[in-house]
Amino acid sequence: MPQHDTRTRILEAARRLFYEQGYAATGVATILREADVNSGSLYHFFPSKEALLTGVLEYYVALLRPMIMDPAERTSDDPIERIFGLLALYRAGLEITGCTMGCPIGNLALEVADSHPEVRRLIDLNFANWIAAVEGWLVDAGERLPRDLDRHQLALFVLTVMEGGVMQARAASSLAPFDASVAQLRAHFELLTKPRAAGAARRRKGTRS
Repeated sequence: MPQHDTRTRILEAARRLFYEQGYAATGVATILREADVNSGSLYHFFPSKEALLTGVLEYYVALLRPMIMDPAERTSDDPIERIFGLLALYRAGLEITGCTMGCPIGNLALEVADSHPEVRRLIDLNFANWIAAVEGWLVDAGERLPRDLDRHQLALFVLTVMEGGVMQARAASSLAPFDASVAQLRAHFELLTKPRAAGAARRRKGTRS
């Protein structure tokens, strides 16, 4: 079997197990069994469990676009609606798991950022890339949003809404907190876009007259 395939199998198994069970609760033996590899194969690529954690976080960086952002973009041609399509994907994940699992990067941030500070950069990079993708959609929205709006800060706020909504949904074992958070974000966007839409309508009316 090609080395690349073996390494990917290890990363896939570790990624899934860290998500389902947590990093600390996942033993190397379980990863070996789920990846169907021997210890020599694992340690050839990852000399320690900590190195595997780094590998998983780097893997998430590579997967962000094909696994998360591309599917979100396909939900709508409207760049603002893509944001809500993205949030709907996280909601679907909560619904499927009965609100028992959340954002995999958020989970790892809570579990390992303090105990394994060497991986903070990669956790932050995952978040930064997520924010950058949302910021790109906000830029694509053009004049529908105020010209002086800080689109980066708004994208950061969208991430905060998602992570906070996911955490509260898990705590309450209910989708209600997540839905309430997204509803408030929707109201915020409506306030941002309404003056622009009204102004554009007035300009069109003036042109016709």
